[in-house]
Parts: sequence; C-alpha cells; structure tokens
Amino acid sequence: MKIAVCVKQVVTREWQLRVNENKTWIRDQDASFELNEPDAYALEEALRLKEKHGGEVIVCSAGPARVAQVIREALARGADRGIHVESDALTTADANAVAEALATAIKDERVDLVLTGLQSDDQGFGQVGVVVAEKLGMPHATIIMEVQASEGSLRVKRELEGGWFQWVTLPLPALLTIQSGINQLRYATLKGIMAAKKKEIRKVAGTAVSAPMHRIASVYFPEKGKKTQMISGGAADAARDLVKRLREEARAL
Repeated sequence: MKIAVCVKQVVTREWQLRVNENKTWIRDQDASFELNEPDAYALEEALRLKEKHGGEVIVCSAGPARVAQVIREALARGADRGIHVESDALTTADANAVAEALATAIKDERVDLVLTGLQSDDQGFGQVGVVVAEKLGMPHATIIMEVQASEGSLRVKRELEGGWFQWVTLPLPALLTIQSGINQLRYATLKGIMAAKKKEIRKVAGTAVSAPMHRIASVYFPEKGKKTQMISGGAADAARDLVKRLREEARAL
C-alpha cells in the first residue's frame, strides 16, 4: 500500500504569540515550530498500515524552507521519503491554495491512500484534506477513529456528534482525515534520526498561488472586560427577562 501523509508545520504551543504589524497573522520570524499534532496521528496511522500491509509512506508538506524540519522529523519516525512544496507564499495561504499545491505534488505518485490530520493547530478550518480529495478526484471520509484496510477498499469508523459513530466503506484510492487520539504516537529514535539524514526529500517548486477564496481581515487577542447588567422587577418578570437576554444577547440558550 502506497500512502501519502500531508503534514503541516505550526508554531509551538509554548511560544508567546504576538500579532504582526499588519494585524493579519502572528509574528513568526523568531518563533519555534513543531509538527501539527493531528498530522502526527495521521502519520502514525500510515506507519501502522505499512507495518501491517507493507508498502511505502511518503510525507508531503507545503511552505517555506523551514518546513523541511517537520519532514525530517516524519522521516525519523519511519516515513520512507518526503516531498517539499517550497514556497514562502504558502505560509499564510488559504486552504484552497495549500490543497492545490499538495494535490499537484501527490498526483503523479499514484498513491493508494492519502491521510491528513483533521485540522491544523493554528487556523483549524479542517478544509485542506477534503479539498485535496476533491482535486485528486478521490472519495474521502473525515474525523476517522479507526481504519481497517483490505484488498481494494477501506472500512473506517467516523466520529459523529453526541458520542455516536459511523462505519463507512470506501474504495481505494481514497483520502481520510484522522482524528487526534486514534492511536499512540511513536517518537523518533536515535537510529531513526540518523537514518532520516539519508532519506530523500524531493523539492517541488511552488507554482503561482491562486487568488485566495477567503482572507483574514484581522487577528487580535480576546478582549477582556467586565460588564454587569442589573435586572429589576419581580421574580417572574426578572426570570423572563433573564432568559430572553441569555437567548438573544448572550446566545447561551
């Protein structure tokens, strides 16, 4: 089974976030970076499928030169080779542009399965995976909690709302977005780190980024403030007024 795993490099959670001068994204020039956690679970699932069924795991990422760091980390964990779509313009590109870059890089590999994390830790839109599936013409399933592979098809368990689950069967090739917690992550060993230095990372020049389908108008930290409203009148009238405000103003009901 030939599996491609799409991974993203994100700012580490411990880094103190600062907004850039244009207030359209965070200031990341001096930030530290790490592998997006949901993508780590997708990588782990790919490695387990390879160990069970044989094949090859290819890790693919799009972004500036620093993205090679997470590709090397994935190789150290057990991936066989990497593809780096290198482009500074993809650093803050929208889901459509990133998906276009990844799909173009993966297309000629003719993989049996594409895995992505459910969403990224920074923007968290959960759109790149499904858009890649559309651009590759593959069936897809999202929020996957379990994968059972057989000859020519997959049986997967999807997480739904309210504690419900759904089993779905898909033909191969297909794309899955993996939910965090699906498995126990492995970490790179010293042997894996040394082996990763000899593994191939194929660089693909990022093509012209298409016009964004959405844009971030402003990024800011949550505003803190205190506001107290007094509700007067009798108990019954005050209760009705409170419920109305909770429903219409606070939207808590």
